Formats: sequence, structure tokens, C-alpha cells
Amino acid sequence: MAGSETAGTTKTAATTGETRPAVKCLVWDLDNTLWQGTLLENDELRLRPGVLKTLRALDERGILQSVASRNDHADAWPRLEALGVAEYFVLPHIGWGRKSDAVRTVAEQLNFAQNTIAFIDDQHTERAEVAYHLPDVRCYDAAEAAGLPDLADFAPTVTTDARRRRAMYQEKFRREAAQSEFNGPDEDFLRSLDMRMRIARADADDLARVEELTLRTSQMNATGVHYSDADLRALLTDPDHEVLVTTVEDRFGSHGAVGVALLERQPASWRLKLLATSCRVVNFGIGTHVLRWIADQAALADVHLEADFRRTERNRIMEVAYRFAGFNSKPCACQDGRAADTDAPADVQRLHLVPQRQAAPTTLTATGPVLWSGDGAEKPWA
Repeated sequence: MAGSETAGTTKTAATTGETRPAVKCLVWDLDNTLWQGTLLENDELRLRPGVLKTLRALDERGILQSVASRNDHADAWPRLEALGVAEYFVLPHIGWGRKSDAVRTVAEQLNFAQNTIAFIDDQHTERAEVAYHLPDVRCYDAAEAAGLPDLADFAPTVTTDARRRRAMYQEKFRREAAQSEFNGPDEDFLRSLDMRMRIARADADDLARVEELTLRTSQMNATGVHYSDADLRALLTDPDHEVLVTTVEDRFGSHGAVGVALLERQPASWRLKLLATSCRVVNFGIGTHVLRWIADQAALADVHLEADFRRTERNRIMEVAYRFAGFNSKPCACQDGRAADTDAPADVQRLHLVPQRQAAPTTLTATGPVLWSGDGAEKPWA
């Protein structure tokens, strides 16, 4: 299994008692791993038993799959197409470099933490090479391929967006290709996407994706605190809380649900308990737009805005977003006489902002509910 070859990950899970995250991408070797036989030896190639079932199961769960193989791409890719499985793979790396370099590049291109990546190969030396250079990556023997869907590491929360995740990343790559060919300022390219951002009150059907966002998102996650389905259901029925979900669409397709905000309304201030957005939309500034929209709503309601923040190894970009928006750690009279918080970890900071009206973004159109009045109708941000 993966334990002896991913010591760093195993130590985190077993020694510290922390739950390691579910796998977000599995990187496959090809020869005698995905298929039986060796391409360079002109073997008759066929998928190994159980591999097709695993490919389909992981794809339906929203787990991305890639390739790291020592072969010529011009020879290997047509074989994947002939076997009917090429469509399952994103960002394949087929060449003659080190497997660890290929796996690292996949993680970087997907913007995934290495502890959410897994690698499968029939050769112990290849698994050892990856484990040595990338100790957080989970490594599996090819003999385990058929049983991977039965492992807890490959059992994330499955949502409607998860079932479309591969398609959404393929749309993302087409979008990036269009940007590389675009001749003009970045803002002009963003306008050309015809982006539509919708912030809405979550309902029960949204909760699986909202919970998934609190688990999967690390870079654009203000606290890293996980809210369970039960936690979220309780907040949905609490009149003092707002559970807001952000979706984005553009001319290439739907990004799906890409953001969640948990807001507690208090008499003199609103408390943003969690803000998290998908890494897929970091380059579009969606997290910043949502934060500015909430600040605008607070300004209209004539209340101060507070925000929970806990620094992690990966969320520096979120701290910058809060500071750039004007949040600071200075105490304010709006906090006087308030009971101590019991629903946040001890290391969570409470940031504060006296909000002002915010102009709507020029690179997208946005709508959201009116949080400061009773009707709660969705209106354009203008």
C-alpha cells in the first residue's frame, strides 16, 4: 500500500491524528500499470483488469486523472485513444524525464497541494523516486488499481459539480489557451469572457458542494475550518446567519459553485466566519469580488464588518486580499461587551473593517441578494 512509500503523508495521518485530505488527482503510469504490456516492445496492449472501472469511478467522483509515463507522446497518446480512455486524462506528461518532475508539474499546473496527489506505477523504483522527491504524494502499486475506489482516500463528497470536474478543467485549459493567444490587456480578456457571477442564499441542495468547498479549498480559504453537513444545515435555519454560495459562468461554460461565505449578523457588525473560493477562479479575482460585494452590503446596512482569519501554509493570498480590502486587527467599540467566541479555534484572528460603498467590477456582471433589507431579493451589483 501507500504507507511505506509516502512516509510524510502516513506520519501526518497516523502520528498526529490529523485526517489527510482526499485525493484530488491520480497520476497513472502506462506500461504494465494502466495497460498490460510495454509499448516500446511492441506488445499487444490491453487495459489491465479493473482499470476501466477505476477510471470511470474516480471520474464520476470528481477525481482528476493524469499520466506520467516514459514513452514517446506521439506513440502513447494514439494508443490511449484506441483503448477509448484518452478522454479521462488531463495534463498528461509522456516523455523521458523523471516521474517526480512530471507529478510535481501536474500538481503545480492544477494548483493542487502535493498531499492531494496520488501516483500509481508497477515499478517499485519509480514509486520510490517519486516518494523521495515528493514525500506528501501517495504512491500505489499497479496491482492495487482495481481496488482504489474502495479506499477512503478516493471517497470524497460527490456533488453535481464533482461529476463535471474534468469537463470544467478542460474548459479551463481552453480558456487559458485563448488567453495566451489574446493580444491586449488582461482586463480586456476578462471582459471578453462574458463572465456572470451570482451570489445566492444556499439551500439544502447546495450543502454537499458547500461542504466540499470547505474541505477542498486551501489557498483561498480564510480559516481552513471544516463545516459539516450538520453544521451547515443548522446555519441555514438560523435567522442570524447567511450561507452564501457563489457560481460563475462564462462563454466557455459553467465554473459551477466556486465560493462559499458564512456570515453572522450582529447588531453593530457582521462577522464573516468563512470565505473560501475555488483555486480554479483565483486568476479571475472571484474571492476579492465576493469580499467587496459583502463589504458593499455591510456599508448599505450601516454596520461594521469583521472577518475570521487563520494563517495556514497555503492561504497567504487570502490574507493579502483581506489586508488589501482594508481589514486590520485594531479593536473597535463595536466589539465591546460581546461574549467570547466559542465556535472558532483559538488561533483564529478577528479582523475588522469600517466598510464603504464598493463599485461593481468592470470585468464581469454580478448579482446577489439584498442582505440589508427584509425582502432579500437578488439584484444586480451596481
